Amino acid sequence: MPTVDEIAREADEVVTGSPDETARELAETMRDENVGSVVVVEEGEPVGIVTDRDIAVRGVAQERDLDAVTADEIMTEDLVVVNAHDEISELIDTLDAAGVRRMPVVEGDDIAGIVTLDDIAVLLAVELDGIAEEMTSLSNVIRSGSPPY
Repeated sequence: MPTVDEIAREADEVVTGSPDETARELAETMRDENVGSVVVVEEGEPVGIVTDRDIAVRGVAQERDLDAVTADEIMTEDLVVVNAHDEISELIDTLDAAGVRRMPVVEGDDIAGIVTLDDIAVLLAVELDGIAEEMTSLSNVIRSGSPPY
């Protein structure tokens, strides 16, 4: 099984923003870049992540001014990251334990890329041999992050 850095998008493909960007700016960036999240960085180090869901739930649903609320106020701060050289099985276990669908990839303290549930699904679909355990863990991640309807 490959390592995380073999399937992750590289650092230059990670859409990043600063803690002082507004929710509207983040949403516009997501729209323009066709992504569902922006990794918030300070001095090259990931400090949080803002997803389209964060903007909807922590911004719009709370009737906050999207031109005033900042990434720092709505981001998920307890950022779960994965090391670039971890094995895919470790990545899946980490996604499952954290209940997240996308995860920044780091080398040391620096952002090295990003990996998503879609990246893993594609990998596992290609490598059909011996994937039963990984698919079970992957389905647990999907199930835990999905609404109950």
